[in-house]
Amino acid sequence: MGSRPNPVRELRWCGEREKAMPKGKMSRRDWMMGATGAALAAGLPKRGLNEAAVLEAGQAGTPLKPNQGSGRAAWMQNPQYAWGVMTHYLADWQARVNHREMTVELWNKMVDGIDVEGMAKRLEQVGAGHYQLSIGQNSGYYLAPNAVYDKMVRIKPSKCSRRDLVADFYEPLHKRDIKLMVYLPSGAPAGDRVACEALEWHEGPYPNRSFQGKWEQVIAEWSRTWGTKVAGWWFDGCYYPNSMYRSAEAPNFASFAAAARAGNRDSALAFNPGVVYRLISVSPEEDYTCGEIDKPEQVTVRRSSGGQVDGAQLHMLSFLGETWGMGSPRFTADQVVGFTKRIRDVEGSVTWDVPVTMDGTITDPFMEQLTALGKAFPRTAASS
Repeated sequence: MGSRPNPVRELRWCGEREKAMPKGKMSRRDWMMGATGAALAAGLPKRGLNEAAVLEAGQAGTPLKPNQGSGRAAWMQNPQYAWGVMTHYLADWQARVNHREMTVELWNKMVDGIDVEGMAKRLEQVGAGHYQLSIGQNSGYYLAPNAVYDKMVRIKPSKCSRRDLVADFYEPLHKRDIKLMVYLPSGAPAGDRVACEALEWHEGPYPNRSFQGKWEQVIAEWSRTWGTKVAGWWFDGCYYPNSMYRSAEAPNFASFAAAARAGNRDSALAFNPGVVYRLISVSPEEDYTCGEIDKPEQVTVRRSSGGQVDGAQLHMLSFLGETWGMGSPRFTADQVVGFTKRIRDVEGSVTWDVPVTMDGTITDPFMEQLTALGKAFPRTAASS
């Protein structure tokens, strides 16, 4: 785990603590480089949010609602969709692995070269029911345009790709009945100092109120753009939920969720507090457990009922490579099947992260493991 900042020290911009990537295994927190979640931002984003949701989120003293996981995330229990694949297609990771210097021109060329039909075919071939795609992370490069983000950070040329890769993935996945999900950190891009300053982001358990107001507008813009094409969001880096989101007044978990559901009120959400081996829910506003697990043999489920824990759909996210998005397979196919079975036996859902090449291809060793999963947990006709 990365070192935690001292709350009494002077606030520091996130880009000031960048570290070189170690050669060994890294925790997801290290990958996030301190993108530690967002905060109780001042006011609500005004663009496109559901007024009823905004009003409810902003009323002091409004009682918390029970989780709605049995509704929005119910599809995760269906064998048709219950296990899936994630890929981290990130500019800085691809640059390091392929020894390239990342530029806006190269990033657009890479994103333009992703074969969405080919990926969808491979996912169908192995029997995956959902696919989770990273929008971006620490570098400030994103694989979909966002006019609100560009207006705020004023970086030219934009580091958001010209191609909307999320939107382009929808049709080839939809025709194969594969759910599309997206990944996004809850904090600013830690490796981009200009963006951090423009978004007013500070690392650590600080209110970060101005940042959260801006970040919710960015999220809402993407959500409105994609609408019902995106079935769920997985928000990384919510490491300080008490400091940042558990407030009776917006911004809070409720306003955060309202932003993510601006384009799809049925979108399933999860907020990641980091690696916790017992699958837990951190907010009534989330629909499934984030379930970040780096050692799947240690995952535990307690006090679950009907595939849910405290109202949230059970879900685990782990990686098949040596670390997130990189390396050779670290497990045998039988082990992967066994880890998945433990979660499926309690009606949970599982997502496995796999590395991809620069052109977005899943390599044969991982395809073999995913194929074994498909044989062990075949898709069946979706229930009516």
